[in-house]
Amino acid sequence: MKRSSLIVLVLACGLALFAAVGLTVDGSSIAQQITGTQPNVTITIEGSQLPAPPPKFGGVIKETAADSKPWWPPRVVPPKGAPNVLLIITDDVGFGAPSTFGGVIPTPALDRIADNGLRYTQFHSTALCSPTRAALITGRNHHSVGFGQVSETSTGFPGYDSVITPATGTIGAILKDNGYATAWFGKEHNTPTWEASAAGPFDRWPVGMGFEYFYGFVGGDTSQWQPNLFRNTTAIYPYVGNSDWNLTTAMADDAIRYINELNQVAPGKPFLIKYAPGGTHAPHHPTKEWIEKIGKLNLFDKGWNALREQILANQKRLGVIPANTKLTPWPKDLLSDWDSLGEIEKKLFIKQAEVYAAYLAYTDHEIGRVIQSVEDAGLLDNTLIIYISGDNGSSAEGSLTGTPNEVAMLNGVDLPAKDQLPWYPFWGSDQTYPHMAVAWTWAFDAPFQWTKQVASHFGGTRQGMAISWPKVIKDKGGIRTQFHHVIDVVPTILEAAGIKQPKTLNGIPQKPIEGVSMMYTFDKKNANAPSKRKTQYFEMFANRAIYSDGWVAATTPPAPPWLMGKAKMPGVLDYKWELYDIRNDFSQANDLAAKNPAKLAELQKLFMAEAKKYQVLPLDNAVLTRLLAPRPNPMAGKTEFAYTAPVSGVPHGAAPSINQRSYSITADVTIPEGGAEGMIVTQGGRFGGWGFYLTTGVAGIGKGKPVFLYNLLNFKRTLWVGDELKPGRHTLVFDFKQDGSNFGAGGTGVLSVDGKEVDKKSMEHTVPFIFQWDETFDIGNDTGTPVAFLEHEYSLPFRFTGKLNKLTFNLGPKQMPTHATADELRHAEMLAQRNNRASE
Repeated sequence: MKRSSLIVLVLACGLALFAAVGLTVDGSSIAQQITGTQPNVTITIEGSQLPAPPPKFGGVIKETAADSKPWWPPRVVPPKGAPNVLLIITDDVGFGAPSTFGGVIPTPALDRIADNGLRYTQFHSTALCSPTRAALITGRNHHSVGFGQVSETSTGFPGYDSVITPATGTIGAILKDNGYATAWFGKEHNTPTWEASAAGPFDRWPVGMGFEYFYGFVGGDTSQWQPNLFRNTTAIYPYVGNSDWNLTTAMADDAIRYINELNQVAPGKPFLIKYAPGGTHAPHHPTKEWIEKIGKLNLFDKGWNALREQILANQKRLGVIPANTKLTPWPKDLLSDWDSLGEIEKKLFIKQAEVYAAYLAYTDHEIGRVIQSVEDAGLLDNTLIIYISGDNGSSAEGSLTGTPNEVAMLNGVDLPAKDQLPWYPFWGSDQTYPHMAVAWTWAFDAPFQWTKQVASHFGGTRQGMAISWPKVIKDKGGIRTQFHHVIDVVPTILEAAGIKQPKTLNGIPQKPIEGVSMMYTFDKKNANAPSKRKTQYFEMFANRAIYSDGWVAATTPPAPPWLMGKAKMPGVLDYKWELYDIRNDFSQANDLAAKNPAKLAELQKLFMAEAKKYQVLPLDNAVLTRLLAPRPNPMAGKTEFAYTAPVSGVPHGAAPSINQRSYSITADVTIPEGGAEGMIVTQGGRFGGWGFYLTTGVAGIGKGKPVFLYNLLNFKRTLWVGDELKPGRHTLVFDFKQDGSNFGAGGTGVLSVDGKEVDKKSMEHTVPFIFQWDETFDIGNDTGTPVAFLEHEYSLPFRFTGKLNKLTFNLGPKQMPTHATADELRHAEMLAQRNNRASE
């Protein structure tokens, strides 16, 4: 039978069947039946309980389907007209860095949002990254949600444990259950370190906090060239074999793909996108093209003192600071004047600033691509775009001279400028993990004093912010001076969407949101309205401040943050206090504490009341001992570990730590005929770490030789090497004995094969605190970057081609330095006892 005849027959039979059951060919009866089932009906929920309770079945069920009436539960959608939300937050950007707020670094995407909407000139962060981000997504103060510090320095107190509880649900969870599509791109850093592995739990990953899609990294920072990258909860390695790949662009590509797909598949469904690029947190990793582009502008040739003056003039011209604003004094006791530097220092420092500026400009450019994709999709008019420039002030974690390797600086290693010159030609490439000198940091926070980590002063907490919503905000290019805080973003989004905070979320009663909506400022009539935020506390590392109706009381930082806690600190209740009337002193330049002690005492009392209310107590200014303190993780209290299968991507918080102790690593392996090569076990990467592996045979070294390599922060690599292993079963042991207990103390390592010592060497120093944190603990392969270099460098993933029968670790006790202060030792002991109890 011909195909055409078959089709006619089938159609004829179909028409006869339709007629037999009373359906007409035009489909009207079919349409009537489908309409009766109401499969596309939507509903806007009341929202006090999320998720909304399931509705009762609305159809009719009889004995037969013919006599019954089907019914579908309505789909939940947001209130009519609810906007899309694009929530953008960059990293470590001082108030005076972007062009939008007077800086010399071009940020046209931020300019675009400001020119199409509003600039906010008194908006604030918490002074540190993940605390700000926790407050941003919950609408509550950072201590209220456990983020008084970053998770890496968390302690066993409610305000500092880095655990966002189910009682403090996020904006993602609220909007998702109200019918929004929700996604998170980029930096996360709100997952406790001990939950950041493939073992989970995933409750405090973005996908567990209401964001249906995640493409980003969970730690505080990462290489943009070889990032510790996840799609949802699965590690991915798109950079392997792609030398030009950079996360800043790849992340924008993925967000654009998400927006386009959502708009095609579910047009009209609003989205919430949290877009959080790694820029400009160290490592500063722009592309070569952006470094060259910014370098041609010669923005920094006159130095940091002149830069501050230029930024101040620009800010006054733009109207983002009052005309009478004073530039706070340059801290000559802490930072050098530009004119006092030698030519080598100037050359290096200009390069550092250019790479930082290139990174900011590059990041803003890619953000601009995402914004443009919203417009190209026809969604810009009803999209609320909130672009926060920085999660804290500019970072002082680069030391007084900057560094080609931030991992080294955070382990207490500073390099003089002349010793950094070997990295000068490829500063910003994947061969560096760079940061800039602190004096640039201070300049980019102009007109304020201090930097990131310092919550007492606006140099640490004042962020430029721009908001646009063309459908609603008509005062294009307007400036808003109301005092607001990052906790005010969630209530602003909720009011804009017409959604209220739920009383319960997943059955858990919710703590009240502590922010206040900024939406009142959207109306031009309220351009100069009094701020609805009357009071706000600030605290970080015991540096603290309190704002109240135009007044600020603030402690004087007893030590600069770039010393990383190495300075002798006073008792937290013994800090000196300052007083500012910011109604007339925008930059905190005129301390009134001596002239108005009564007002100061009033605000000090208010701070303590707020501290008790929001879980700020106990105050703590320790830094180093927090890094060493044990935490309730899968490895807590263990000194013996055994592995029998390959594994990769294990974060530091879930891996055995060999820092600041003696240890022994034993590998039971079987070598096949023809020999073997590859990584047995490794932790960290190019900028600090170690590896136990069999050589590949490159450069005449010989294949299959057992090697233990210790990478001291990319400055020095020590190798223990044995002879090529013959086919069969072997026991490889690396045993290290640390000499003393000083931070970074050296020691002697012995490599043995089948019970026979094959190599013995000593190291003068070891890494005291942490290896490269965006790298992981891997068994049977290596991810990220190799710990080896030059003739020993290997190609990733460098899989072990033998058989790993068993791998064991035996760790000695953690060693505290003999020169640690009594307070540091007591603090470390207290934390260890408390956290060990919590993990039992």
